[in-house]
Amino acid sequence: MKIGILAVVNEHSVGPANLARKAEALGFESLWLPDHPVMPVHTTTPLPETPPGKGEIPDHYSHMCDPFIAMSMAAAATTKLMVATGVCLVPERNPIITANEVATLDAFSKGRVLFGIGAGWLKEESEMLGADFPHRWTQTKEYIAAMRELWTKEEASFAGKYVNFPLVRLYPKPARKGGPPVLIGSKDKNALRWVAQWGDGWCPILYSPAEMKTHLGKLREECTKAGTSYDRLDLTIMRALRGNRAEVQEGLRQYAELGIHRFVVMMIANRLNDDNYAAELERIASLYI
Repeated sequence: MKIGILAVVNEHSVGPANLARKAEALGFESLWLPDHPVMPVHTTTPLPETPPGKGEIPDHYSHMCDPFIAMSMAAAATTKLMVATGVCLVPERNPIITANEVATLDAFSKGRVLFGIGAGWLKEESEMLGADFPHRWTQTKEYIAAMRELWTKEEASFAGKYVNFPLVRLYPKPARKGGPPVLIGSKDKNALRWVAQWGDGWCPILYSPAEMKTHLGKLREECTKAGTSYDRLDLTIMRALRGNRAEVQEGLRQYAELGIHRFVVMMIANRLNDDNYAAELERIASLYI
């Protein structure tokens, strides 16, 4: 199984180039970076995955670098490491500019971009940055469709509810035909349908092996309904496993038996600075790789 890491890179952490070099040297397949361009000071939206009344937003959500700049630095410092958004909040960004950033990075890294995407959960942030929050996944679907037009055609145009542009040229094209894989990072009730219909893969967080087994069965059904191939999908789980190496390896085995291709170790709470990042990555590698 491929092993990646998801980490917060900011003004207090190790830089993305050094982090990436060490990760590649230890055998990690990918480096994933989260995306929150700006954090409103006053919010009422609770943090997902927490009990009611316990959804305070941790401080590190206010200290997340631009993922594309950091991914570029990481890619330039490595030769094999995949660089990934974990996940890009698509409706909060201009789709034409995002298409160019993703294509440029994929071209210069020789096809090492994984485009993990989401639609955002923080209403105040989303609306401030131009998202139609109640319909943000409809907006996201249209943005991705427009990006794929720009990635695959010498001259592309698009006419939709959220995106409209006449014939334009956008270069460079991504290294991979069709563009980097679009991996949908969502646990929404409709997420599996979106993955089946227009995604290239799925990258949810925190599901146990039993939960993944149930959802993957449903995903197969959605692919059948959509007339798409389940086997084409890039399947990732993001979480952290507890225990010693034997216990962690047993957990990985359970996901691998389900057909999961990649396990991304969530290190969001880990404070990876210049003094401790090497030892911390070595510790994680000793458990997972």
